[in-house]
Amino acid sequence: MKAMVVKKFGDEDVFEAADIAIPELKAGHVLIKVAATSVNTVDTMIREMGNDLPFAPALPAVLGMDFAGTVEEVGEGVTGFAKGDEVYGCAGGLGDLQGTLAEFMVADINLIAKKPANLSMPEAAALPLVAITAYEGLMRAGIQQGAASAKKVLVHGGSGGVGHVALQLAKYFGAEVCSTGGGDKQLALIEKLGAKGINYKTEKVADYVASHTDGKGFDIVFDTVGGENLKNSFEAAALNGQIASTISMLELDLTPLHFKGLSLHVVFMLIPMIHNTMRAQHGHILSELTKIVEQGGLQPVLEEQRFSLAQISQAHARLASGQAMGKVVVEI
Repeated sequence: MKAMVVKKFGDEDVFEAADIAIPELKAGHVLIKVAATSVNTVDTMIREMGNDLPFAPALPAVLGMDFAGTVEEVGEGVTGFAKGDEVYGCAGGLGDLQGTLAEFMVADINLIAKKPANLSMPEAAALPLVAITAYEGLMRAGIQQGAASAKKVLVHGGSGGVGHVALQLAKYFGAEVCSTGGGDKQLALIEKLGAKGINYKTEKVADYVASHTDGKGFDIVFDTVGGENLKNSFEAAALNGQIASTISMLELDLTPLHFKGLSLHVVFMLIPMIHNTMRAQHGHILSELTKIVEQGGLQPVLEEQRFSLAQISQAHARLASGQAMGKVVVEI
């Protein structure tokens, strides 16, 4: 089968075209003909940092985590999936798991689900990693559906991969949602997706807390920016509020959390893949996301520029540029 492989870690130019063997099917797995994949920041980190990350694959490697495709063959013990099923998931590209930058892959059935019927393959491939992250973060922060439990939610980085999904899911669960962005395009997308836009470059935290929450703060803050921005999340949160963060690798004074009684949830959705534990949780979340998408509660946003498998270097460069709006998708 055709694939793009890396024989060394480094910049975007390390990808090479290759013909490699179709992977062998295992019990509890399915063989998938990959139709599309998407590029996530963690993909670029693995490509650049390699063995500095404890979950990097051995070289030569096929990278890529997200996919949408069609089941070609089912392994021993597989139930719930059959040849011809259209599926999606985040199931490769790290450790000993072959990635998605190839015509075929073998995936653990616990890491996949039936693709939403109303999405194209590229649209479905854009969702798994970011949507699982967004769903997990909101659930851990106590989001609940229904007017009686409506929350005020702030999403930092609402035009990004995780952010644009998190704000839609928060809206789906009945929350009143605000989201930060840094430019007219970002804010326009945030408003289009149903949240109130906040320009973090021109509005101080205290000001938007006052205008959008009467000074009480947000019940849930989903911080996809992370790092030093966590300080803004602490300031924006209500007393006894919940903060979910996807980027928290830093030293930080937690005193503000103490005096406001805040809870901090760090979301690292790769744990089931890396440690081969609780993988069925990802399959369950994807199945729930399929229902939400088919009910019209979630629509992935795709970067206008599209890329082929042979253009994976350009796709990585596009994501790294910071200019992409929505998920960068690669069609196989």
